[in-house]
Amino acid sequence: MEITKIGFVGLGLIGGSIAKAIRQYYPDDMLIAFDKNKESLALAVSEGIIDTACSAIDDTFKNCDYIFLCAPVSYNTAYLKQMVPYLTPGCILTDVGSVKTSIHNEVIRLGLEDNFIGGHPMAGSEKNGFMNSKALLLENAYYILTPSATVSEDKIEKYRNFVTSLKALPVVLDYNQHDYVTGTISHLPHIIAANLVNFVHDTDTKNELMKNLAAGGFKDITRIASSSPVMWQQICLKNRENISGILGQYIDSLKETKDLIDDANEDELFHLFESSRDYRNSFPESSAGPIKKSHAVYCDIIDEAGGIAAIATILASNNLSIKNIGIVHNREFEEGVLRIEFYDDASSKKAAEILQKFRYIVYER
Repeated sequence: MEITKIGFVGLGLIGGSIAKAIRQYYPDDMLIAFDKNKESLALAVSEGIIDTACSAIDDTFKNCDYIFLCAPVSYNTAYLKQMVPYLTPGCILTDVGSVKTSIHNEVIRLGLEDNFIGGHPMAGSEKNGFMNSKALLLENAYYILTPSATVSEDKIEKYRNFVTSLKALPVVLDYNQHDYVTGTISHLPHIIAANLVNFVHDTDTKNELMKNLAAGGFKDITRIASSSPVMWQQICLKNRENISGILGQYIDSLKETKDLIDDANEDELFHLFESSRDYRNSFPESSAGPIKKSHAVYCDIIDEAGGIAAIATILASNNLSIKNIGIVHNREFEEGVLRIEFYDDASSKKAAEILQKFRYIVYER
């Protein structure tokens, strides 16, 4: 089998996850990487993910079949010029940024359209860095491809097949359309989450009641506020026209909701929550994304020594692996409640059935 040579510029959460997925499915491929974070490079080499760690973008990048730009959005654009001497006609140059217009404009300016296909794996985590990367991050995640105007159909098909082989779901879009769509379903939610968290911080009581009483629902919808500030700063700057327009429309919709509340409009308020529930419930469950679905079971636990151990033993004896476990410290539920998180939906459902058989009270959320 022909060995593919693949270069990475940036080896954080996304770059590291792509590299790990490639290593998993193509163990003989040659992977090289440059990253300003020397610890990430050293870790990638020690884990056998990267074959060669580069101290700079140099001749090592010659004759690559793929080059992935996985730095923050503005840095990817800057790195393009440095890649020019090392590109061969057959090389596919791509990025992983969630804003596409700026890098496509630079690709056009540099005359790299024959090589460039923009990429955006719609997967992520509130955590960042190579240490948090994992091959499974791409599995069942939509992976947007934004081809340049003159890149060949052969290259597009080759990249599409490559993405599919990493268990992701490729979707080809125009880069302008991509930036509008992601501005609505990805960038806007991050801005909302960040502002909501800051609003609670700024309006909390002196003894931080809001912070301490924040329940699962609040934590779920604000989880993405823990994402990289540098990345989201750059996204807002690079996609500012789309985001500004979308944010304006969203603010208008919030004002309309405020009017419904001020007017005590029962019918329209009911319709607001009914329509949002129905539309949300119609979303497909098959694709992963930045806001991961949590597969968790909540059950009452007796406040006595060995209570958690008893539950863990029951689950282990039924071959159920626990991803995370802990006591919920607020009073969203009547008593102290144990939250047990699993790796998939089937495991959480099976766990709920088993615990109910053992007379535990299980809450569905």
